[in-house]
Amino acid sequence: MADWFEEYFGEEYLLLYPHRDLEDAERLVQLLGDTVGLAPGWRVLDVACGSGRHAAAFKARGGAVTGLDLSKHLLQRAHESLEFPVIRSDVRCIPVRPRTMDLTVNLFTSFGYFDSDAAHAQAVAEMVATVRHGGWFALDFLNAVQLPKELVPHEEGVLAGSPVRIDRWLDEGGEHVFKSITTSDGRRFVERVRLFTSEELALLLSAAGCAVSHRFGDYDGAPLAADSPRVVLAGQVA
Repeated sequence: MADWFEEYFGEEYLLLYPHRDLEDAERLVQLLGDTVGLAPGWRVLDVACGSGRHAAAFKARGGAVTGLDLSKHLLQRAHESLEFPVIRSDVRCIPVRPRTMDLTVNLFTSFGYFDSDAAHAQAVAEMVATVRHGGWFALDFLNAVQLPKELVPHEEGVLAGSPVRIDRWLDEGGEHVFKSITTSDGRRFVERVRLFTSEELALLLSAAGCAVSHRFGDYDGAPLAADSPRVVLAGQVA
């Protein structure tokens, strides 16, 4: 059976989340660019780039951007509309020459999808390995401490003009958050994300050779706190 994320990120994914526009992406890219000293010509790898909104913002700042994603549909959308090179690949085995990127990023909770923590550690190691010595790696994730306090169990939404039911829940151990979207004609999409704390994420990065030096709690650069909406970590690679 295929992993859920192999089938999830297609055309309907974009219809489910039409509010994900360029404004948030541009804020986050500005924050990261200022933090790492992004210069024109820097080689930037956007891992799990989706339809390319963050990659477009990096390109606008002069980055030589490459996008990587497993979704053929989203990569086609990114390549055709934004005109930068793309790679279709699983993040656990990245076909990029080691130590060739100035900056590699994994943004907007494009992490935590796998069945085992060993697979997550492998994914981080693969991403960090693409970065040159002295280059940067950045990860943007949900705040696993705050999320359970704000979880909305049930709500109604819209997909292509038709109503959908959205359900969210945690597993018994509180290690994963699930989101189920059920359409009016009975189709069901289910997301599952492993809830890593900021400390756990920093340890994963450290084990892969990236020392976290910057911790932000939102896209405007606020310090990371227990009630922050996001966890944004950045560090240099030894």
